[in-house]
Amino acid sequence: MKIVVIGGTGHIGTYLIPRLVTAGHEVICVSRNKQQPYSTSPLWNSVKHITLDRTEAEAKGTFGSQIRALQGEVVIDLICFTPASAAMIAEALLGEVQHFIHCGTMWVHGHSELVPTIETQERKPFGQYGIDKALIESNLHSLWETKRFPATILHPGHITGRGWLPINPAGNLDPEVFKKLRKGEVVILPNLGMETVHHVHADDVAQAFANSVHNRQTSIGESFHVVSEQALTLRGFAVSMARWFGRDANLAFLPFEEWKKTVSPYNAELTWDHIAHSPNGSIEKAKRLLNYKPDYSSLQAVQDAIGQFD
Repeated sequence: MKIVVIGGTGHIGTYLIPRLVTAGHEVICVSRNKQQPYSTSPLWNSVKHITLDRTEAEAKGTFGSQIRALQGEVVIDLICFTPASAAMIAEALLGEVQHFIHCGTMWVHGHSELVPTIETQERKPFGQYGIDKALIESNLHSLWETKRFPATILHPGHITGRGWLPINPAGNLDPEVFKKLRKGEVVILPNLGMETVHHVHADDVAQAFANSVHNRQTSIGESFHVVSEQALTLRGFAVSMARWFGRDANLAFLPFEEWKKTVSPYNAELTWDHIAHSPNGSIEKAKRLLNYKPDYSSLQAVQDAIGQFD
């Protein structure tokens, strides 16, 4: 099939596009051409590259028509973040594509309540990112129900892998946490370290997108979680990473309001966002309808990312 991938040189696209080419598809990669894929492959030589700045094109009202002009049978949108942006492309592609696949987020669920979370649970998002993504999801499902716009929504967790710094056991992106675990130094975690994070390797996310293409009849009109088999508690994450480094974890704990005084405001905000959500998603639906089989556990995904710094 002819497949257009929007945002194809990012972390997901780095793994997705070679998968699609290997499967025999004609692939068009749309990007700003500001970066190269995280890893190289000869398969990229057969990909057609289109340079297009989405922000500029949307401001002119031309982005949807420019994507439509590429005449893709399938369009995969990896970089849509607002309902207005999603509406523009959906309107342009209505009646023009066989399949439209949108990259969502586990953040559409808001606070975890009943875990592992399944796709049919009520959406209670908070924060602009999660609220916008939940509205995009709702609107795309409505378009399928009312106008048969063939949309699928995939909700990744914390994407990681080589080229991407992973969320650490303190719930932020500070690499010093991993360095301290490696040295056997004290790592202070918020609360009791029992909140959860749910990583997924970028190649597993790419697998889910490719499988959606290849299982169109069971994926259209549906949403799917795309995470590893199991989430990690912060405490368990720290203990396991220390063990991987050949150390015993040296952990201490503080109530969040005290803990946040020990880190930068940015890291405190990021940690709060992660522990307030505490994602823990079920992938049973994706396994059943998409034949999704993640190759990496959460720890393996993180360890693959950390390995790049060795």
